[in-house]
Amino acid sequence: MSEQLRPRERSARRRTRPRQRVSIVGVLGELLITAGVFVMLFLGWQLWLNDIIVGDQQEQAAQELVESWPRAEGGTAVPPAVQPSDEAPAVVAAPDDGTAFATLIVPRLGADYMRPIAQGVGHNVLNSTRLGIGHYPSTQMPGEVGNFVLAAHRKAYGGGFENINSLHVGDHIYVATPEGWYQYAYRSSEYVRPTGVGVLAPVPQMPDAAPTDRIITLTTCNPLFSTAERIAAYGVFEGWYPAAGGPPEEIAELVNTAGGA
Repeated sequence: MSEQLRPRERSARRRTRPRQRVSIVGVLGELLITAGVFVMLFLGWQLWLNDIIVGDQQEQAAQELVESWPRAEGGTAVPPAVQPSDEAPAVVAAPDDGTAFATLIVPRLGADYMRPIAQGVGHNVLNSTRLGIGHYPSTQMPGEVGNFVLAAHRKAYGGGFENINSLHVGDHIYVATPEGWYQYAYRSSEYVRPTGVGVLAPVPQMPDAAPTDRIITLTTCNPLFSTAERIAAYGVFEGWYPAAGGPPEEIAELVNTAGGA
């Protein structure tokens, strides 16, 4: 039998065991992992949860805008119109930069999808928690012959045009102003470079052509989470519903809810 180690020998052996050293690489790795977790949490907040919150704020702002229009006074429900008017659509004057002057309603993007439209496409509009959709000042106004062009983010700041790629041919796109509702129908989409300003022409991609139609164009970044290119969704004017005659039946419930009826 081997001798048992004396207490001093056992203590000496414990002292001679190599200690684990703290590695700079290991500490750096742990810091990078922690930073990565925080980055992922931030992206999740910025691109998903924050979009939901800001989107709700923008929809609330759209409702408040509608409530401020004369036809919403008294909270009386407006009966829907069966057919658009035979009259030429009203064309409102372009407002100052950053001023909300209309709302955008697209049933395909959600039963309660209604966002304010403001003049301009700067950060004060596109990055606003209460605006988010901007009108290119160089393009025509709603109902005007030519091209009414809007821009919004695909993700972040409410993601107003996140699902623009889900539009189907014939889907209605409504623009509401105090004067009434302009009804457009989606026709097609085009993918262009960020420098592709031809989509802003009165006749898209034909800058020298004289316009005869009323067109709406929705523009945003593409693909999702990238700014490599732009997607432009085109719609053609189908009809005009004056405020006094009531909204199109398809959106009457949303309009009356927004108007406080």
